[in-house]
Amino acid sequence: MDAALDLVAQRGEEGVTLREITDAADANVAAVSYHFGSLKSLCDAAIEYALERYLDVQQETVRALNPESTLEELASAFARPMMQALAAGGRDFAVMRIVARSGIDPPQGWDRLAARFDRIRADVLRVLKTNLPEVKDRELIFRTRCAAGLLNWLVLAPVGAELRNKSEKQVERLLVPVLAGTFGGLSSG
Repeated sequence: MDAALDLVAQRGEEGVTLREITDAADANVAAVSYHFGSLKSLCDAAIEYALERYLDVQQETVRALNPESTLEELASAFARPMMQALAAGGRDFAVMRIVARSGIDPPQGWDRLAARFDRIRADVLRVLKTNLPEVKDRELIFRTRCAAGLLNWLVLAPVGAELRNKSEKQVERLLVPVLAGTFGGLSSG
């Protein structure tokens, strides 16, 4: 899966062959075909693996917040895996671009990750409700989805280039206020 992810990150799904992936992984084509069925299934599994690693970090950092955390602390925790990838660049950034594209147009079967998204959303809402008690849950969920969309857009759009080649602290200084504003909105209910 790492070999598939590396090659897909470098060239996109259309730019790799099963033979190239198995050669890079020193694996047998027949065995990979048996376990995954097709190149598309292998690529989807590799992307899902990357998304799960992203969600692991996001869930861990958001869950660690207490309900009295500030919107800035929430924004920092929520964006932590994306900020790390932006600062690291290279493969990490390329993988984040793949994850972001998948977040915008998820492959079939990814609804099984809904419970993970729900857990992260619940932890986000726990902090948002304390900070914005007058705002209804439905609007807080919308703001959370907007914040996630903003992160996806940053790694896909040209504006994301402004954040590359910066330290994680520099990325955080630029990104956290924008994300905190997305969460906070006008907070007029």
